[in-house]
Formats: sequence, C-alpha cells, structure tokens
Amino acid sequence: MSVAEDKPLFDKKNGPKLQDGKQDLRGELSAPPHAVGPEKSLLSSMIQNPEEYIGRAIEGKLTAGHFYVPSHGKLFQVLVDHFEAGKTVELVALTQHLMDRDLLDTLGGPSAITEIYTYAPTAAHFDSHLEIVKEKFILRNIITSCTQAITTAHEDPEDVQEFLDSVEQQVLEIREASETTVEMDVKSAVAEVSLYLEEFLSGDRGISGMTTGYSELDKMINGLKAPDMFVIAARPSMGKTSFMMNIVEHITVNSEKPAMVFSCEMSTVQIVQRLVFSRARFEFQKLTKGYTPTREDLKRIKSASAEIAASKLFIDDTAGITINDLRAKARRKHRDEGISCIAIDYLQLMRSTSKQASNSREREIAEISGGLKALAKELNVPVIVLAQLNRGPEGRTGSALGVPRMSDLRESGSIEQDADMVGLLYRKVYYAENQEEREEDDGEAELVLAKNRNGPTGNVPLTFIPALMRFETRSFTPEPA
Repeated sequence: MSVAEDKPLFDKKNGPKLQDGKQDLRGELSAPPHAVGPEKSLLSSMIQNPEEYIGRAIEGKLTAGHFYVPSHGKLFQVLVDHFEAGKTVELVALTQHLMDRDLLDTLGGPSAITEIYTYAPTAAHFDSHLEIVKEKFILRNIITSCTQAITTAHEDPEDVQEFLDSVEQQVLEIREASETTVEMDVKSAVAEVSLYLEEFLSGDRGISGMTTGYSELDKMINGLKAPDMFVIAARPSMGKTSFMMNIVEHITVNSEKPAMVFSCEMSTVQIVQRLVFSRARFEFQKLTKGYTPTREDLKRIKSASAEIAASKLFIDDTAGITINDLRAKARRKHRDEGISCIAIDYLQLMRSTSKQASNSREREIAEISGGLKALAKELNVPVIVLAQLNRGPEGRTGSALGVPRMSDLRESGSIEQDADMVGLLYRKVYYAENQEEREEDDGEAELVLAKNRNGPTGNVPLTFIPALMRFETRSFTPEPA
C-alpha cells in the first residue's frame, strides 16, 4: 500500500476529505442548535424556588421536549409531576425520589443534580433563559421539518401541490406552537363585560363581529366573527356575487379592514368595474347605449375609484383554484397584510387534487368545504363562501315556488355540516309567470338565514337594484305573531 493511501481521509481542522484531498461537504453535520447553560439555569431556578418558577415554566408552555439534553427533559418532567401532585420540591427529597425510581444514574448521579441546583445563584434571568431554550427548540424543529421535506422531495411525491401545502402547514404549526397564550384574569374579564354592556346600553356597541352593511343580518348573526364560515347560496342569476361583493365593499372601504377575494368566475377587472360603478351609483349599461356621463356622474365615479383604490382589497382570479393553492395564498396574504376576511366565488368551481376526490364529486366538495372551514380556524378570520343551489326551487308549486331550502345545496351534506351560517338568496321576480308580474317588480329580495349556529334563523329583507348590481336593506313591518 502506498504512503498516500495510508493517509487518513480526515482533517482535524476542517473534517472529512475526498480521495483527491478536497474538503468533503457531506461530512458530519454539526450538532443542532441548543443551549445547555440556559437549560441548567431554568432547572436550577425551578429547584431553588419551585412555587415561583415551575409555575412560570408551565405558563410559558415549556415542556420536556424543549430540552436538548435528554436528562434535562426527564428532570423537568419529574419537577412538574411533583409540583402538580402538590409534593414538596427540595434537593434531598428530589434526589431520593430519583434514586427510588432508578432515575438518578440516568440523570448523571447525585453530583449532576447538585451541580444543576447550584448552577444559577440567582433566578433573575429566568425569563430570558426560557426564551433562549424555546428559540433553540424552534430552530431544531425547523431543521427537522426541512430535512423531512427534502427527503420527501427527493422521492418525487405524486401530488406536488398537496406536498407543498403540507410543508407550509408544518412551518405554520411550528409558529403556532411557539406562541404563548396570555390568560385574562377574572377581574379583567368582568371589566371587559361591563364595558361591553355600557356600550350596548348607550347604543355605541351592539355587534361584536364585523358589520356586513345590512343591519337586519348583523342583528341576527351579531356580525361576521372568526372563525365562522358563512355560506351564501342561490340559483344562478340571483345576484349572489353582487351580494358578497357588497359585503366585501363595506368591510374594505367603509370599515377600512383588509380582505381577500378568490374569484373563480369573474376577472379582477370585472369585479373592480362592478365595485366602482355600483359604489358611484352609476348604471354602467348606459355607456353602451351612447349616454354621456354628466359632470356629477364623473365626480361620483372618480370618488368611488379613489376609495376602492385606497382600500386593502386583494383579489385572486385564478380559475378552478385548488383548495391547497387557495389556503397557501390566503396564509401568505394573512401573514403579509393581516387580512380580516376571506370571500370565495364560488365553492363548486374549486377543485381538490387528492386521489379520493378524483373518484367522487361529493367527496371532492366535502374536502373543499372542510378545507375552507379549517382555513377559517387556522387564520382565525371569517370566511364567506358562495355556493350554487340545485333545481329544487323550480320544482315547487304554489307559494313555495322558487323558495330555496338548505337541502337544495348541491352536494349539500358536508356544506351544511361545515357552515356556521347558511343564507339562501331569493328574488321572487325570477319566478314571475308573466311580463306584468315582472314589471311590477320593486326589487324585492330576501336572504333566508336557514342556519345560524349561534343565533336565530329567519328572513332578511333586501332590495335588489339590477342596474347597479347592488343589494340594500329593505324596511319592512313585521307580521303580527
């Protein structure tokens, strides 16, 4: 064997080398992020003053899994178990407890426990050390998730979009797990309730969620609240897109809150065109008939354009968008812009790419509906979803002709189950039998609130202005009981 072959392929300073002497970048990976000192400091403080610091560790969502050194995690769990069982936590009794359960040697023996006990002479840095330990744990989780993603990516997954969605979801779960929930004490909660009552009695506050712009609807659903899923369903040409965009316009322009619209049917330009002319109360159809806008018309159109341009309205007009793509885009927009509401037009035009969905349309709708409800919970925002009704209303007779029911939802089972509110939009003139009845139409419309998980159901009276593609609140006199 030659002298060259006898040389070890390892450099003490730089690590493994290849046969040609070049540095091997595939060498042993360095240890994952960790902080042994802060781990010892936390445990030391918890043993020295258990009543104060074990409780604070629990409130800070610290778990045994946060510790890089396995023995530290085991000791932490013993301390927590003792604390929750009401047992005294002190060095001698703790050492005996570990010895009785054959855990002392695993943790390094009596000297190791003593070393931890004396490690932190003061607990003044407990909170900062707690954050360091949690941050190192987050970094290790990110490395693990990314490594798994790389491995799976090399295996060439069959459904790339589903894989991408799962990777994004894992990263978001790491973020959510790292967030500490701050509990509100009873005194503060009572003060909050009292303030709400005062505002309600004074008329300053009556709706807890975001207002829709329709007073009767707001009273019934108490505003749009997270994480509710509000399904608005109707037969074609009833104006459900207009109704949804009227609500979105109120949220983004009047209430000045960011919202995102996913339109599977209309382009962004078409939607904005509707919004501008509707808000300006100008009949767009007039332009096609040779009408010249007056100075007042132009003033209103310019004002409406400026208001909508200044709003935080985001529109994605991807046709046939998949549930995974929609959720990924919504997550990013929520992260970057803090969107407070999501609206989708409409559910049956969306797609799911899973194998189960390819074999059953009902299964596909169930996955989409469930995915939208999960998105509302994940981002903690209300989601408005438009849906199509089947031909059931046309098959009814007499006074029931055209009146929608919740069972008319196409592939309805999962939609009914997932939705927190279901509103069925209905315009009587759509089913008029003759021209005279159509001419008598005064724009009367109703939103039948067929399901309201946290409130009453009933009819919301509306007026539809076809020329403006706009729904407005209709005053009415309730019939005597």
